[in-house]
This record gives sequence, C-alpha cells and structure tokens, in this order.
Amino acid sequence: MNQSSYSDSSDTVLRVTEIFHSIQGESTFAGEPCVFVRLTGCPLRCTWCDTAYAFYGGRDMSVEAVLEHVKRYDCSLVELTGGEPLSQSSAFPLTVRLCDEGFEVLIETSGALDVSPVDSRAKIILDIKCPGSAMDDRMQWDNLKQMTSKDQIKFVISDRRDYDWAVDVVKRYQLAERCPVLFSPVFGEQEVRPLAEWILQDRLPVRFQVQLHKVIWDPDTRGV
Repeated sequence: MNQSSYSDSSDTVLRVTEIFHSIQGESTFAGEPCVFVRLTGCPLRCTWCDTAYAFYGGRDMSVEAVLEHVKRYDCSLVELTGGEPLSQSSAFPLTVRLCDEGFEVLIETSGALDVSPVDSRAKIILDIKCPGSAMDDRMQWDNLKQMTSKDQIKFVISDRRDYDWAVDVVKRYQLAERCPVLFSPVFGEQEVRPLAEWILQDRLPVRFQVQLHKVIWDPDTRGV
C-alpha cells in the first residue's frame, strides 16, 4: 500500500465502540499487554460471535483523538478490532498514523473484506471463517495472496467438520509456508483437548491457541 494515500487524516472520523488496555489473548502476541481499539460495525453475523455489542452504537472520534487516547496507556502494541475494523474506510488512515507514531499495529480482520489497502507496516491477523460460523461463503480468497511472513492466519474451530475443512484449506493453499497459522476452539463449544489431539495426530504445522483473556477474566466481560 502507498502510505502517502492517507497522509492527511486531520478530518477523518471513526465510529468507536471502546478503547481499552488489556492482555492480548490470541495470536503469537498472546500474553503481551496491548491497547485495543474496537471499531463499530460488521457486515458478518458469525453464529458464535462474542462481540455482537460492537455491531451498533459507539461514538465518533477523530483519528487524532483515537491516537491521543491510545498514547495514555504507554503501550507499544495496538490492535484494531471489531466488529470488523476494515468495514470503516477510516481504519486505513488510523493505521498509517499509528505506524507513523512507532506503534506495532495488529489488524484483526475477517477475511471478508479486501486487505490490500492496509499499511504494509501493520500485521494482519486474518480470520478464515469455517463452515460452523455460517459465514464461510463470504471469504475473499485473494486476500491470501496479500499475506506475508509478518502476518498470521486464524481458524476458529467449532467441531470436527470445521477442523477437517480448515486442514484442507491449510494444505491446499500451503498456508504454513506463508505465515503462522493459528487454530482456536470456539469458546464453550469445541472442547480444548480433542482439538489439540487432532493437531498432534495429523502432525499439523499450526499453532494451537485458546482465548487467554477469557481464561483470565469472565468471558462476558467487556473491555478486557
């Protein structure tokens, strides 16, 4: 992406659900302190969605206001999440500004929207929707061509069918050769141990993860 495309963000407004400081619960950054900027809105409706409260509401904030809020936490790792952060075009200039300020920026996105405009300095965590989400038909498969070794691909697994489907996608697109691949159980639906055992049995070159923040805090708690 040409970073200069979003060099002037002075009048750019975002719809923001919440900004908070917490422990990163997923990805290879799990366990690290992180500032989360949760943007409002999402075009998908995953069956197991745990952030439906971010579909609507929120408040308008300028890019500069978001940046100043993030700086209060004195934390170098920032994640844009949602909802679906890329459903707001203003997420792109915000990413540029955060990168310009020296933050390490993660973008948690569904894969249903084009990731090519994302600043190349940011790290994309692309969630490929399995059949159990009922949103697998929304995936833009060309997004996989944009993924590099700094990025990550995530599958959220709700049952054995999801697992087998995800394994096929990993192998067909040789994803493990492109970037880290994460397998995560749907919290409260897929048992943790069977998923770990399936990965071991298949000698699958992926990273098993759980949602660490839900282990630390109540799963229904917002802003953690």
